[in-house]
Formats: sequence, C-alpha cells, structure tokens
Amino acid sequence: MFDNLSDRLGRVVQNLKGQGRITEDNIKDTMREVRMALLEADVALPVVKEFVDEVREKALGEEVLKSLTPGQLLVKIVNDELVKVMGEANEALNLRAQPPAVILMAGLQGSGKTTSTGKLARFLREKEKKKVMVVSTDVYRPAAIDQLQTLAKEVGVECFPSDPGQKPAAIAKAALKAARKAHMDVLIVDTAGRLHIDDEMMAEIKDLHRIVNPVETLFVVDSMTGQDAANTARAFNDALPLTGVILTKADGDARGGAALSIRKITGKPIKFLGVGEKSTGLEPFYPDRVASRILGMGDVVSLVEEISEKVDKDKAAKLARKIHKGQGFTLSDFKEQMEQMANMGGVASMMDKLPGMGQVPDAVKAQAGDKEIRKLVAIINSMTPQEREFPNIIKGARKRRIAKGSGTKVQDINRMMKQFLQMQKMMKKMKGGGLAKMMRGMKGKFPGGGMPPGGGMPPGGFPF
Repeated sequence: MFDNLSDRLGRVVQNLKGQGRITEDNIKDTMREVRMALLEADVALPVVKEFVDEVREKALGEEVLKSLTPGQLLVKIVNDELVKVMGEANEALNLRAQPPAVILMAGLQGSGKTTSTGKLARFLREKEKKKVMVVSTDVYRPAAIDQLQTLAKEVGVECFPSDPGQKPAAIAKAALKAARKAHMDVLIVDTAGRLHIDDEMMAEIKDLHRIVNPVETLFVVDSMTGQDAANTARAFNDALPLTGVILTKADGDARGGAALSIRKITGKPIKFLGVGEKSTGLEPFYPDRVASRILGMGDVVSLVEEISEKVDKDKAAKLARKIHKGQGFTLSDFKEQMEQMANMGGVASMMDKLPGMGQVPDAVKAQAGDKEIRKLVAIINSMTPQEREFPNIIKGARKRRIAKGSGTKVQDINRMMKQFLQMQKMMKKMKGGGLAKMMRGMKGKFPGGGMPPGGGMPPGGFPF
C-alpha cells in the first residue's frame, strides 16, 4: 500500500535528515520533490497545493531554522501534515441509537459494496460483539442477493431474504421490521451500484435513506481510482448525508491519492480500509499509522494488535515449550508457522507494517511473498508424516515424488529444505533460554547486520 508515494517521500526524508541547516533554497528543492511525489500519487491538486504551502510555512519557522536537527524536525512536520490531511484520528462508527442501528452502504458498481458489507458485519460481530443482520436491496445485479447470503453465512450473521422481483424500498421496510423483531443491534443495508452517478440511482437511494433513517451512511469507493474516488464521494455527499468512507482494495493501491484526497475534498472521514479478499480484511483507518507507513516508519502498533488477535496462542505456547526443551523443530512446525502468518493477512500485509521495509529490494520481498508461502505449504503437504519428522531421509526419489505431488520442481524442494535448515538452526540456539544469549551475540541485529537468512523475514515467520 502507498509503495510509490512511500518510495518518493522516503528519498526526500533521507535527504532532509542529512541537511545540517535548513535554508530557503533547500526547502524549495524539497517542496518541489514533495509536490511531484503527491501529484504522481494522484492526489487532488487543491490538496497538494495546500499541503505544500503548509509544510513550507512551518519549515521556515524559527523553531526549525534554529534546531540542531532541522532535517528530523522537518520530517515531523511532513508526518503531522499527512495526519492532518487524512483526518487527525480514527473516527469509529456511531452506533449509539435505538436498536437496530442502521448502516446504509452506498457507492458505484464494482467498488466492493457487497464484500465490504460482509467484512463490516464480521468486524461488528467479532470486535464490537454486536448482533448483526444484513440485507441486499440490489435487485438489478445478477446474483447480488445470493452473494450477500453466502457472505453472511461465512461470517456468521443473519441475512434477511430478498428477491429480485421486489422493490428496494419494500425490502428495506421489511428488513427493518424483521431486525427489530429479532432484537438485532445492527442492520446493514447493501444498496445497488451503477456504472455512473445518475438521477434515478440517487432518487432510489434517497428514498431508502428516508425509510431506514441510518445512523451511518458509508460511501464505499475503490482506492485504485485515485482522486476520482474523492470526486465521486463529493458527488454522493451532495445528494446524501454521508457520515464516512470505506476505501476498498487499499492493498492494491501503490499510489495513495484517494486516501490523501477524500477527507479534504468531502470533509468526511475514512473510517475503514478494505484489504484483501478475505472477510477479515477490514482495518479501522488510523491517519497517524497510515502516515507512519507512508514515510517508511512502519505501523508496529497495528502489527502487534494483529498478532495478538490472530495468532493461535495455544499452538504458539506449545512450540515455545518444545523449543525450550530442545525437542527439535520439524517440518510440521515450519508449516504451522507459515500458516500462522497467512492467517494475519499474509507476509505482504505484515511486511507493509514493518519499519524500513521500503528500503528492502523487491527481489528480497518476493522471496517472502504470499505466493512463495503457499508453494512451501504445498510442498510440505506432499510429504509423508515420516518425512516431515525426519527430513534427512528426503533424497532424490523422494524429492521427485514430492515435487510431482506439489506441482513444483526439485529445485524448489532443495530451496525449501535450505530455508528449513536455517530456521531449524536458529531454533536450536533458542533451546533452554538461548534466545537471550543469541540476541546479545547478535547485538540486536540479524546475522550479517541485515535481513534474516533466506529473505526479508525468517523463513516461515517468527515463533510467535
């Protein structure tokens, strides 16, 4: 997420840190670079202009000019301004209403409304402990109703049945009545999208809004459309009283223009980021954390939250005890570690939140990519229990059989075995409290002063 913007601003930040003094000349050069970075990220022009003017004005203030570390102070100014543009703090959903609190989902066709409805329902059920019902009023798109029913079943919430032959207003009225009767905390109403904004669509959604009187009207928009996302959100806001935005496909957006433009153009906060296709892929939007990621400083807070929520603590404790007693680290353990990482949204999601990952070459990131993880899991799945327990017996004929069974090559098996042996070696050093000794010997660095052996992270992840 935000890779291109992060790369450009990262170079600017590095240059700033190296400046002994801040002058009008080097500020001028820096602001030109910042402006170009934002424009290439498809940030709306008025937002770029205001951002650059604000940073320049603060950078030429007395505090910066007299500072002993002006470069670092300027980085803080850029960070603070990014946070300000995106909305200062996370704005949670306002569900303080007579149950059921109604959430109306609006947006263009293809923006991810139905998927976001399912993700939001899961988020509210699991994180907010709410009793949730969803309903589809999209009687135009083939299979829209079926899609929501399938999603509702997957995420464990009620789905009010609707039919393409009904009127959207009638569906909404009936769903609201059913949600009250079933004592639901929240009713999420998924609406129909169109290829473009038209009068008929707006009249229909205004009618739905009047009927269900929602506490939240969320505009779902594809972040890949850049500043167009902000302009579309503004057009919707002129017709509907929006309360917030869900920015979908954020993991595929290398630019970040939508995230930086929406709040300023519409005055409405981004409340959630949609990442990935899984129903767990919905993150509350924290402007300070996103700004930190854009400037290459990572988002360790979100990473720690994710680990504490999604890691199987019993399995982790069992592995820790096993390693402590020196019982050995097997290929089954290796596979379990990789699956734990996949549960947290995959390696890419984790790496995105680690500080300094912008400086890691793409080739190294690819080695620790989700595709590579899936390949390694497939290889281990093709082994017998004996082979997983005693990997030394895996020779020529066995390698060929495993490669055939997993749809890989013998070279892939060799590479996986090498990564496993490196990980196993690392685990042996942790036996009987050896982790502390190993960390002291490494002086807080990975072997060689850089990344762990085999790529951007220890192969298969850390023993959480």
